[in-house]
Amino acid sequence: MSTSRENPMRQPTNKAAGFSLIEALVSLVVISVGMIGIASLYGQGLTAGRVALSRTLAVNLASAMAENIRANPLAKGAYAAAAGDNGCDPTTGAAICPPDQMAAHDLLLWTRDIQAQLPNGVGQIVFADGAPPTYTINVTWKEVGIGDVTEQLVVRTPDE
Repeated sequence: MSTSRENPMRQPTNKAAGFSLIEALVSLVVISVGMIGIASLYGQGLTAGRVALSRTLAVNLASAMAENIRANPLAKGAYAAAAGDNGCDPTTGAAICPPDQMAAHDLLLWTRDIQAQLPNGVGQIVFADGAPPTYTINVTWKEVGIGDVTEQLVVRTPDE
């Protein structure tokens, strides 16, 4: 005759006693892979933020030069020539300079700003005489992990 009672001498087996060592190692591997992915995304986010800041600076510098060109339309090709300190700084109360000397002074200040604000920054202006005259403003700098980056702005000024 069989009874539904268990034998008091026999210990019941507990099949779900907890995590096994293999389960714990697998969960540790899964968590580690996730953390490595998060760290990689964080690094990429920092790089993207730095590049965005550099691009913003380059666009602002190119725009500043475009405003100088628009303010001094008679200089024409002088903006594609060499920079020079001709004592034309209007903030110091200097005398009014001819357009080509003002262009050289604008280039001097612009070049200094590029070198101060962008890593290995270089500015270049290409002038194309025509109707209307066209200036291509290039700002180039070195970005870590990317190399040379160039921001370009094309400006057309009305004939005077």
